[in-house]
Amino acid sequence: MTRIGCYHAHYSNIEHIEKALAGHEVELVHFVDPGLDRIKMDADFNNEIVEAKVKETLNWISACHVDAILITCTFFTAAYRENLHPLPIPVIKIDDPLFQDACRSDEPVRFVFTNPNTVTGTMEQFQHYCKATGRKVLVESSVLEHTFSLIMQGKKEEYTALVSSGLKRAAQENPGVRIVAAQLSMAPAAHQVEQETGITIGNHLNALTSYMIDKLSLQKKK
Repeated sequence: MTRIGCYHAHYSNIEHIEKALAGHEVELVHFVDPGLDRIKMDADFNNEIVEAKVKETLNWISACHVDAILITCTFFTAAYRENLHPLPIPVIKIDDPLFQDACRSDEPVRFVFTNPNTVTGTMEQFQHYCKATGRKVLVESSVLEHTFSLIMQGKKEEYTALVSSGLKRAAQENPGVRIVAAQLSMAPAAHQVEQETGITIGNHLNALTSYMIDKLSLQKKK
């Protein structure tokens, strides 16, 4: 049984990970911390605060008898620097399988966000990922304004409806461009758009299971 510590910014991400790994021999231990999102508008808020808090929490999770850590928040992954914050167990960032999938695209890519605070860090990480893998991908980003606060308030249905409309609009306005839902919370909306339109919307859950199996040698339940 592989024990995975899951680091979330909001409890709504728990169900996505539980569902993705339900068929495998894993124990998921969930750690939820919405604090950084709540204080991000404070006058003294800065990147150093984010990095220090993420580092502290990851150290704590790694000490809680888990075999690996999965960071599900794009804001947190942008703050985690493997070379500066090495840990004794594998740390998997939710963006990694998404980046892997997006880098395979022969089309231009547009990452669509709901949380504006994650845009810069995610785009920088994607460029680094492409460079490391030798891929050149034309990439842009956009934000669905006034949506992220809904999921943080627990208004999941309203959030999914607005995100679905935004993703559908992005696909219609950008023919020939691969649209990618850039945050885990957007995955249900991406799947909804795919079912309604037949348009493929890149999202974290599509590639997560196979990626986790490969990285952690997960076994299927008998």
